[in-house]
Amino acid sequence: MQKNDVIVITGAAGFIGSYMVGYLNNAGYTQLILVDDFSDEHKSKNLTGKDFLHKIHREQFFDWYKSHRGGIQHIFHLGARTDTTEMDYSIHKKWNLDYSKQIWELCTANKIPLVYASSAATYGNGEYGYKDDHDIVEKLQPLNPYGRSKNDFDIWALKQDTAPPFWAGVKFFNVYGPNEYHKGRMASVIFHAFNQIKDMGAVNLFRSHNPDYKDGEQIRDFIYVADVGAICTWLMDHTPQNGLYNVGTGHARTFKDLVNAIFSSLNLTPQINYIDTPADIRDKYQYYTEADMAKLKKAGYTKPFYSLEDGVKDYVSQYLNTNHYF
Repeated sequence: MQKNDVIVITGAAGFIGSYMVGYLNNAGYTQLILVDDFSDEHKSKNLTGKDFLHKIHREQFFDWYKSHRGGIQHIFHLGARTDTTEMDYSIHKKWNLDYSKQIWELCTANKIPLVYASSAATYGNGEYGYKDDHDIVEKLQPLNPYGRSKNDFDIWALKQDTAPPFWAGVKFFNVYGPNEYHKGRMASVIFHAFNQIKDMGAVNLFRSHNPDYKDGEQIRDFIYVADVGAICTWLMDHTPQNGLYNVGTGHARTFKDLVNAIFSSLNLTPQINYIDTPADIRDKYQYYTEADMAKLKKAGYTKPFYSLEDGVKDYVSQYLNTNHYF
């Protein structure tokens, strides 16, 4: 990417999207087109102080592009319906499948490189592992409509005879970091745990309902959003082989590790309570995820990832403790 390239970011008012705007700004990119539904006032602070050219409502973007054809060099498609508790597949289909197809077709017709957000939710319970192997995509069994919609688009993309000049579907694992204040129930465990500690000096974690895992020892691949920004930018800059790429650290940790890191960042003694997993998500709950990062590393990505402790410390000290945005 060149500093004067015009870059579209969908989902630009959201958590990862707004972080990506700031990340690109810090790297010297200001010719940005931000696409989202900007009506949610809770998201507005995510974009305060950011440099960009235009904000365009997501439903108006394709009409807008017709009169700006040829003026865009790259698209980061990070917008999605991300509520894993929304069980109406038609809602996820509209924004995660159908809208993504339109983005793909626009990029293909106009030769625009594309990085789009997939999800580790596509892996379901991990029956086929957590390897970004194209051969298993059609076999995967996501646990909810959100994961299904993301996997349905991956399946569709891999079957296309025509494609953008470069494309990468990035399968985000458990991303945490600044600018998720608006996400409510869908915010990271770190965000919720921090607020619980501030409010009552203790953290509630879900009790294990799986005999193979002790309470608090459910395992996730937690990745700091700073690493997500670095990976997405690297993919667009280096354009390795087209396809799906895991975006995790490759080193899964327990929720107990995570909470202990928060307490440590606040110089407090850990106090953890265990509560039942809500019934509406209990049978859809993943007990283990860990990204196989071999493909990204083989493609040439060598930057070290934040450790859980370092990422949590930065998030807590620089953002949560001061209520700052990135």
